[in-house]
Amino acid sequence: MIRYRRFIIFLLTLMLQFCAVATIEAFAKDYFSALEQQQISIETKGLFDKSSTFQINFADMAKDDYSFPLPVGKTVAVNSREVEIETKKGDAVKSMFGGQVRLSRHVNAYGNTVVIRHDNGLETVYCHMAQNLVQVGDRVKAGQTVGIVGAKDGKGFLLFSIMVNGNRINPSTILNVHTHSVHKQIVTIKKLAGRIDVKTSRKAKKKQNEEMRLDTNDPFQGKVTYRLHLDEIKKSEWHYPLEGSKVISGYGGKRKHAGVDIKNGPGTNVFAAFDGLVVQSGVFSGYGKCITIRHANGLETRYSHNSKNFVTVGEKVKAGQIIGIVGRTGRATTEHVHFETRIAGRTFDPSYVFDHANHCLQKGTLQFKKNGGVVRIK
Repeated sequence: MIRYRRFIIFLLTLMLQFCAVATIEAFAKDYFSALEQQQISIETKGLFDKSSTFQINFADMAKDDYSFPLPVGKTVAVNSREVEIETKKGDAVKSMFGGQVRLSRHVNAYGNTVVIRHDNGLETVYCHMAQNLVQVGDRVKAGQTVGIVGAKDGKGFLLFSIMVNGNRINPSTILNVHTHSVHKQIVTIKKLAGRIDVKTSRKAKKKQNEEMRLDTNDPFQGKVTYRLHLDEIKKSEWHYPLEGSKVISGYGGKRKHAGVDIKNGPGTNVFAAFDGLVVQSGVFSGYGKCITIRHANGLETRYSHNSKNFVTVGEKVKAGQIIGIVGRTGRATTEHVHFETRIAGRTFDPSYVFDHANHCLQKGTLQFKKNGGVVRIK
């Protein structure tokens, strides 16, 4: 009887595990519509909902945030729509950036094809593969193998292209296809009637670094201390940056974490903590898509790893305004917001300002020292 019960429990456990996996796979596939899973060229839902323009900063992209689709291959043909890369049959095809697989199937005239929707707004297309190694809904990292090289006229090759909102753009705009590198630049993409306009700026790195060095207006004004009275901030003048979230990594510690990581599901709104001025918005190295806001109370707040930024440099925002969407761009292993609080360019523990457990503003008065350090004095 005992053995029989154990056998029944074992069967039930297997059934529950199977149902859980099936549910997860179904959810991942349902994330994309039937047409998105069938058609190579199709509009990206929501890409231009907040603005007709967005930017991608490749100037400060980390090395592990990018991979040429066929690192061992040789570019043999390039036009305004596609790149043909030649190599040996059986070589591994790599995802160019991090993202999610939107299409993985055999397509007439293109053979085995994979389309990846990337966090930066681009989509990449990999055609004529011998085998696809990813499925619709799979999350992939830059450099992850997504397929195996096929053959044409006895030679291994890959047909590769880049799209924005279903429109193919010239790959040479983004890549040096012969050195396998990405151009160090800011790319501005604008939606026009019936087409996409792409402009580049090769001075991006200097400009972006200058934006990231912007410190708050000096709240000390020649004094050695500055006091911030949290009790005087009205409820309408603050908002917790991520509703329904929890802290998964605190401030400081052995790795000298410059902020706190607060987690909620992908697609969750990111809110401005206080009224302020956007002094940085774009991709910045390991931060991924990042936003920095300067506030009249002397603080700056930073929100990073976003999947989308909805605000631009110079824009004034209100406390509680939606400024972005939770993601895991940059050096992030899960969807979350890396949230920082700064004063005069120095980071300090955000828990001095926010009660993370109750998602509310702390009480009392904070005293900051000009050479660093913060204490709660009442």
